[in-house]
Amino acid sequence: MDIDLLQKLIDESNNIVFFGGAGVSTDSGLKDFRGKDGIYNTSKDIRPEYLLSNSCLYNEPELFYDYYRKTLDTRNVEPNITHKYLTKLEESGKLKAVVTQNIDGLHQKAGSKNVLEVHGTTYKNHCDKCFKEYPYDYIFKTKGIPRCSCGGMIRPNVVLYGENLPVDFEKAIDYISKANLLIVAGTSLTVMPAASLLNYFRGKNLVIINNDKTPYDYIATLVINKPLKDVFSKLKV
Repeated sequence: MDIDLLQKLIDESNNIVFFGGAGVSTDSGLKDFRGKDGIYNTSKDIRPEYLLSNSCLYNEPELFYDYYRKTLDTRNVEPNITHKYLTKLEESGKLKAVVTQNIDGLHQKAGSKNVLEVHGTTYKNHCDKCFKEYPYDYIFKTKGIPRCSCGGMIRPNVVLYGENLPVDFEKAIDYISKANLLIVAGTSLTVMPAASLLNYFRGKNLVIINNDKTPYDYIATLVINKPLKDVFSKLKV
């Protein structure tokens, strides 16, 4: 019944925005961040929040890149049913934007065009001195501290702890504020400021799909506590 209602809401809307978190990519074999077996539980001695911080990158770059290469390499990961469904929904004209907290590039890999990455992406790199751009896999193919021809350090276009959010965050606010249907999936909605994006929604229907409860369930039109693959595999465009 829940999926039937979701299908009805999608059928009746022509201005949909999707907002997703780490749970969108777990069906592709990636670990989430804060779950029991998530990335944030892979380091026993040093807090992962430090290992993925601006401070670690510039004060202990060898440590940063060692952790980054071990935990965030998604080059051989393929999109799953959720990514593929969203691509088809965008192609139909109903889905106006995919807003994602993920940095794995799987939405683009599936074919989605208008993807707003509020935490940046591992698929783009640049020199922090001359801003020359480098291929998406450059950091993963090198060892030690990746250096530009100008001598600057090459870093991923990922928003690290201690850094400002990218322009995509402002764009996400604009799309969400204008949407008629907002579908939120695979996120606990506890990480700020990303979770605050829901405060800008003024549309008719909010749908939250997540294994566990979220702080925003009480304002949702529909809450589905099921694995994403069990939901999106049953939806039609």
